[in-house]
Amino acid sequence: IEEYKEVSERYEFLTGQRSDIEQSMNELTKIISDMDKIIKEKFKESFDSVVMNFEEVFRELYGGGHAKISLADEADPFNSEIEITAQPPGKQLKHINLLSGGEKTMTAIALMFAVLRTKPTPCCILDEIEAALDDSNLEIFGNYVRSFEGVQFTLITHQKQTMEHADVMYGITMPVSGVSRVYSLRMEDQTA
Repeated sequence: IEEYKEVSERYEFLTGQRSDIEQSMNELTKIISDMDKIIKEKFKESFDSVVMNFEEVFRELYGGGHAKISLADEADPFNSEIEITAQPPGKQLKHINLLSGGEKTMTAIALMFAVLRTKPTPCCILDEIEAALDDSNLEIFGNYVRSFEGVQFTLITHQKQTMEHADVMYGITMPVSGVSRVYSLRMEDQTA
């Protein structure tokens, strides 16, 4: 009788614990489901905004044309590939992989600026992103960076045309072999 009483109490305790765990699991599953739904809605809103901004920025950078980004599988946006198609002025609509190196670069830059328009950050560091651009596209890129509002850009570049659009330049020279020297130059001081 004593053993039955002990086992019965233990059984009731474990059954209660199991019930609590199952209830907690159900609550967590519901929370995860609700969060997935909210995240999908927020992702869709942000993605739709990037889609609109991408078309706009692409036209501004290229002076016309069309560009589009879309999800390959809208039902599963988190695991879906993002498809990018672009049509620079006077050319046929192509998947991004079929564009030239400079066109790919300008399209990628347009996408980056579209994301920055959607979710601006106070500062952005760009490392040699314009390296594949020709002179005319470098000028377009430089002017666009200068006109972009609300973001301070730090550009790491070797392109002289990009440097011409800077407010301040920092660089490193090696006047003597093995000795590096840092310099800075305010461009407004030089143009006055």
